[in-house]
Amino acid sequence: MAQGTVQVTHTGTSRWRRRTGEYASLAAALEAAADGDVLTVAPGTYRENLVVQRAVTLRGPEGSPGSVRIAPVDGVPLTVRASAVVQDLHVEGQDSAAPALLVEEGTPELLDMRIVTRSAVGIEVRGGARPTVRRCTVDNPAGVGIAVLDGGGGVFEECEVVAAGQSGIAVRGGAHPRLERCRVHHASGAGLSVTGENSSLEAVGCEVYEVKGSGVQITARAAAHLTDCDVHRTTSDGVTLDTDAVLTLADCRIHDIPENAVDLRSRSVLTLTRTTVRQFGRNGLSVWDPGTRVDANQCEIFDSTGDYPAVWVSDGATAVLESCRVHDVPDALFVLDRGSRVDVVDSDLSQVRNTAVSVSDGATAQLDDCRIRDAATGAWFRDHGSGGTLSGCTVDGTQTGVIVTKGADPTLERCTVDSPAEAGFYVSAGGRGSFHNCRVTGSGGYGFHVIDGCRATLKKCRTERCARGGYEFADGGNTPGGGPIVEDCTSDESAGVRPPAHETAVQTSNPSTSLLGAIPGQRTTEQEPLVASEPEPAQPARTSKVVLGELDGLVGLDSVKREVRALTDMIEVGRRRQLAGLKAASARRHLVFTGSPGTGKTTVARLYGEILASLGVLEKGHLVEVSRVDLVGEHIGSTAIRTQEAFDRARGGVLFIDEAYALSPEDSGRDFGREAIDTLVKLMEDHRDAVVVIVAGYTAEMERFLTVNPGVASRFSRTITFSDYVPEELLRIVEQQAEEHEYSLAPGAPEALLKYFTAIPKGPAFGNGRTARQTFEAMVERHAGRVAQLDEPSTDDLTLLYPEDLPELP
Repeated sequence: MAQGTVQVTHTGTSRWRRRTGEYASLAAALEAAADGDVLTVAPGTYRENLVVQRAVTLRGPEGSPGSVRIAPVDGVPLTVRASAVVQDLHVEGQDSAAPALLVEEGTPELLDMRIVTRSAVGIEVRGGARPTVRRCTVDNPAGVGIAVLDGGGGVFEECEVVAAGQSGIAVRGGAHPRLERCRVHHASGAGLSVTGENSSLEAVGCEVYEVKGSGVQITARAAAHLTDCDVHRTTSDGVTLDTDAVLTLADCRIHDIPENAVDLRSRSVLTLTRTTVRQFGRNGLSVWDPGTRVDANQCEIFDSTGDYPAVWVSDGATAVLESCRVHDVPDALFVLDRGSRVDVVDSDLSQVRNTAVSVSDGATAQLDDCRIRDAATGAWFRDHGSGGTLSGCTVDGTQTGVIVTKGADPTLERCTVDSPAEAGFYVSAGGRGSFHNCRVTGSGGYGFHVIDGCRATLKKCRTERCARGGYEFADGGNTPGGGPIVEDCTSDESAGVRPPAHETAVQTSNPSTSLLGAIPGQRTTEQEPLVASEPEPAQPARTSKVVLGELDGLVGLDSVKREVRALTDMIEVGRRRQLAGLKAASARRHLVFTGSPGTGKTTVARLYGEILASLGVLEKGHLVEVSRVDLVGEHIGSTAIRTQEAFDRARGGVLFIDEAYALSPEDSGRDFGREAIDTLVKLMEDHRDAVVVIVAGYTAEMERFLTVNPGVASRFSRTITFSDYVPEELLRIVEQQAEEHEYSLAPGAPEALLKYFTAIPKGPAFGNGRTARQTFEAMVERHAGRVAQLDEPSTDDLTLLYPEDLPELP
């Protein structure tokens, strides 16, 4: 296209005649123009690299937007170095190493510009330049949309970055622009990126969406202040802060984020006021590292689309939530790691599928005048060093109100738990805690449930309308110096019949207090199981020799028999050395059984328990068999309780966990099975002589299972592998079954069975010994169908199984 012409005018009449004219190129017109001149550019495409160095007005014709294209082959199409006005131009660049529009000096106005380019940067502002950029559009799929660098600034009003191959708007090198009512979308990097010391950004009424990086990214001691802005539909985090970054969000909305809505770390500081965070795939607020801090006031975090806590605070970080609402999330608040702290004041945590407040690994949480409702667990203080204070809080409509485990030691003051489905306050596994002026009403279980001799302190607490009893203290009386300390606690005694109380179950600093009359239902026995019944009374014990004889009678399992005999010999010799006054090697008795289904793992576990009982190692030797469904509850609180109950049922015997790897599936995320593993490891350590634990499952899956928790592998002395049965062993099982049920194999049947077991598929559905037994049952069924047709069958007819009685191969 041929170049157009330029009409140059001037406001001064004396110079207008002398300077007016038409020029063959824009460069010539700009060279001739003086400050104040107006250059009206005729429609056309100009293959020139223009430099505006005077305070002129350079514009396209009125009424024809986009009709003037500045499109050189390479280099910077348009450079502005003066306080000029540039309006209604279409700028195109092709240089991947240069910007399309460069502003280097002055306070120019850029109005209604359209930058459609494949350059390094669409609009670049640097140095002392302070432009006012209004209603400009940048489309640069090859590089940065707008870059403000090296101390540059300016105001961008109603501008739009419609595409960027990197960041939509990038600020660095001490630059400090202001954005008003701008939109950034379809960027391959961050929507807004601010980095470097003294770099800052102020944005008001802006929108960032459809970006492949973070919506807003502040790093390396940079700062930003966003007011009334929307960040949504990003591919990565909504807002990211790293390395001493500072960000203030006021009246903003962050939503539809597949990852963390806000993620900050490395001493970054975030202040949120009247900001909403919703529809996020991971954490709403993710806060990491010492010195990192979030202050949220009158904010709302809700409607999670993933399976992660709404607020995550770890590695020594701090979060403060005041007058906030967190609701419709899997978990509301997780604070973990020593030095991490959360302060929550006058806030609501509701509609929480799992745990509202979780404190672990030495972290601290302080909740004042907060309301927790409709959660599976209200608050859970998990382990040693974890604590804090709940003061004046209400917990309503939960499964379990507050759980304290594994040495955690929080303080709860003036807290009320109303209508929990299970316990109001549950303390186990060495948990402590001080409960002052706390109240439980309408519990479906106990009001206060303290087991394992935990030394919790209860003062001036009260329970009302608790279905199973106001207070339950299990195992406290037999622990020297253990058990709860109880003072001035009362109950409406609505639980009805109460077992005899023993003063050893509780301790009080005021012996004259009518404690036993005030607290119904104290017990010194083990906790009554909530699900399964107690094991049946043990049969008269057999000697280890008799039990080992039964083990030897099992088909196959030669290597298993050797392993069990070796363990038995170690234990027996150790017992005899102790009787002789000698030191005995410490033999760990917990085992891992690996192998396919049907190889006899449960049978051997039962015999192993009986052997240990015969040697005096276990009190009963009974077997309690459980799987994932018996240990993992529908919410976090009930998982710990179920695992504890299964362990209690196995006291004095063997706890056999079949398919144990199901407690830690490969795609577990925050699967509750991990809670069962953690609880089990703690119980195995605290009660190492009371229960033998055997975990069983497929070989490869069990290897992965043992790596899940560092404490798991160390708790088990050895792994015993149960090999698949060979055809000859499967035949022997069928022969045993036939003999037991008074059948015989007719001539040719053993050979047919061997051929059958050789040909049968050995895939995941193959059941080994179970398959052999099922084969025998199928033969008996087919035999019955055949013999039933005979009028007067002989004894042979009634007892002999023939090859034709074999079922079809699966």
